[in-house]
Parts: sequence; C-alpha cells; structure tokens
Amino acid sequence: MKPAVPNAVEAGPRSPLAMVRRATPRVLLAAVPLVTLGMLSFVPSLAIAARRRRAGDWAAFAGFASANVAWLLWAALTPEDTQGAEFAADLLLVLVTTLGATAHGLFAGASWRTSRPAAEGAA
Repeated sequence: MKPAVPNAVEAGPRSPLAMVRRATPRVLLAAVPLVTLGMLSFVPSLAIAARRRRAGDWAAFAGFASANVAWLLWAALTPEDTQGAEFAADLLLVLVTTLGATAHGLFAGASWRTSRPAAEGAA
C-alpha cells in the first residue's frame, strides 16, 4: 500500500523538508524588522518572549522596545537636514535596531544541538 504522502518516508525529523518547515516561521518573523526598516523591531522578541515565557526573553523584548521608542523619538526630534555626527547617530540607531532584531529573531532559541538525542541513538 502506498503512503498518502509520497515523501512521507523522507519527511523524518532530520530531513531537509522538515528543517525548512521548522525554519520558515522563524525566517518570516525575522523578516519583520527588515521589511518595516526597524519600525517594528520589537515584534520578533515579543513573539519569542510570549512563546517561551523566560525572563531573558522578556529582557530582550524590553531592550528592543526601548530602542524602538528611542529611535522614534530621535526621528521626531531630528531636523530633516542632518549631517555629520547626527546623521551617523541616526544611521547607527536604525541599523542596530533593524539588524539586531533580525538576528535575534533568527537565532534566539534556535536548536544548536548537533548530535542525536540519547533516546534516539540507543536502539
């Protein structure tokens, strides 16, 4: 009898298909700060903190939320014709919030385990 899904045998926990399915939500969540150019940089850390409910995750969320508030205040108070150090500070704040939140969304909570679990290895 054929399986209902043709690749059901290949779709084990370590197969490429399973890895893509596990990584897709994390990649989409990490893309939010990039797509919004840092305006929603707190969203990945909020989702991670709400899912895992750990103090360190909530601290990361507080950090990204406060950086976002600082970025919005800085943008509101900075004149349009900035040059030199003010422009460099604007650019640095935008880059840190955007790229930092993206990296946090991609790598926070990622499984770094390279060996198989003991229960799976003992047969």
